[in-house]
Amino acid sequence: MLFASSEPSSGGIFGALGINFQVLAIQIIAFIILLLILKKFVYPWLIKSVDDYRDNLEAASKAATEARFAADDTKDKVTKILKEAQVSASDIILTAKLEAATLLGDSEEKAKKRSEQIVASAQEDIKKEVIAAKKALHDETLELVALATEKVLGKVITDKTDSKLIDEALREIKQ
Repeated sequence: MLFASSEPSSGGIFGALGINFQVLAIQIIAFIILLLILKKFVYPWLIKSVDDYRDNLEAASKAATEARFAADDTKDKVTKILKEAQVSASDIILTAKLEAATLLGDSEEKAKKRSEQIVASAQEDIKKEVIAAKKALHDETLELVALATEKVLGKVITDKTDSKLIDEALREIKQ
């Protein structure tokens, strides 16, 4: 019965508190031995584990910070690239519209020129046909006049006489 004693000891204040020096000494020695065993075998492993855990946390924190900065940088780059792509797309669309308008204008101008050429050619053809028709009508009229004159006068009219009569008739008509 080293640990529990129901009799009051006569050791003064320590005795009144129930402190036994032998037991206290044994407990102190056991504590020191436990402390040495823990220091020799457990604490190095425990400290190493805690240091490794702290290092892992620091590395993870550093990696997360770097990843955040890289993500922000990448986001900025992507935003910049998207803006450049939008500007480029707008330029391409504007260029395409201008080219389409130019091509349309050129096509309209070519069509207008072609239609003007067709109209001019048709007018030229019509003028030629009118001139040919007038000449044919003039020649036919001369023949009819010559026939009518021949029947009225009752004599054959030669080309020379015919020309004189026609010229005189034309002079009278013009006056």
